[in-house]
Amino acid sequence: MLLIPAIDLKDGKCVRLRQGRMEDSTIFSDDPVAMAERWVKAGARRLHLVDLNGAFAGQPVNAQVIGQIAQTFPNLPIQVGGGIRDEATVETYLNVGVQFVIIGTKAVQEPHFINDLCLEYPGHIIVGLDAKDGRVATNGWSKLSKHNVIDLAQTFERDGVEAIIYTDIGRDGMMQGVNVEATVRLAQAIGIPVIASGGVSTLDDVRALCAVEHEGVMGAIIGRALYDGVIDLAEAQRLAEAAGSA
Repeated sequence: MLLIPAIDLKDGKCVRLRQGRMEDSTIFSDDPVAMAERWVKAGARRLHLVDLNGAFAGQPVNAQVIGQIAQTFPNLPIQVGGGIRDEATVETYLNVGVQFVIIGTKAVQEPHFINDLCLEYPGHIIVGLDAKDGRVATNGWSKLSKHNVIDLAQTFERDGVEAIIYTDIGRDGMMQGVNVEATVRLAQAIGIPVIASGGVSTLDDVRALCAVEHEGVMGAIIGRALYDGVIDLAEAQRLAEAAGSA
């Protein structure tokens, strides 16, 4: 099980939001590169970076610091989301050393865009589906669409995406536990890996996800629980590795 620390970037700082609300943010560090180093030293094998300003602006805002992190840790896979709405932005991120780009809103609004990207950049495209009660949300969670999350995921699988990041937006940043059932339902419906996101708040959540790894849940993004000190990344990593070897 891949445990992926989240670094959410707002105005060049490392923050966490509650349920995607920009006005409800907590600053955890003025130095995102140092924060990335902290998680790397704790054993992270991938990082999840989000340009929060970019998600709301529809274009990259924190690209410079994302590039700094990618160049500081050239051998570490990094996945980036937030405001990626055109091919030029994808190319820019891949050129600075980002391994995976995450397309969210644009994927839902213009699905053909994903097909084009997968043809142009095979192996580098991940789709992020943020859902509540099975319906997909867009535009920084400000709009709830009519799209069913499983139907969309199956479409993107056919397009050739690497993985689906599934976020239960009702639980993200609320420390209420991960929605394992919904995550498994999605993983069982597609043949590509699912990365769980939203609500991973205790080691029990990590254990619960490790128990369904065989269903196609390859990893979990962990945010606030790491920053609040509720989950120790090195300890969680040891737990995940023990579960995997068992």
